[in-house]
Amino acid sequence: MRLNRFVGAYDCGRVINPKTARSQAIGGIIWGVGQALMEQSETDPAMGRFINRNYSGYLVPTCADIPELDVLFVGDFDEEASPIGGKGLGELTSVSVAPAIANAVYHATGKRVRDLPITIEKLL
Repeated sequence: MRLNRFVGAYDCGRVINPKTARSQAIGGIIWGVGQALMEQSETDPAMGRFINRNYSGYLVPTCADIPELDVLFVGDFDEEASPIGGKGLGELTSVSVAPAIANAVYHATGKRVRDLPITIEKLL
């Protein structure tokens, strides 16, 4: 599976530092792409231990796996959020990515995948 493009739009109130806010949003998108399409921890059902005990077989996204990204900041000064009108981005930028990818897969294939990562085997 290949993701061609991703657009993230975030209402974070007043953006104090556009470069770091954009970097935070891009990092969250990359994290969500990995969660949706690659990262998987296998456990032994009998022992309850992780089968992959190190990162040698653990897939994470690389530059070649990440599509063209667009990040938009919407909204304006939010007087209820903080005295300076901004809200934190943090890990919130990754929360919507995996569900958005799962919905795109559903609309493209008609098959709803409810556990991550979404793999070809789960679509067959």
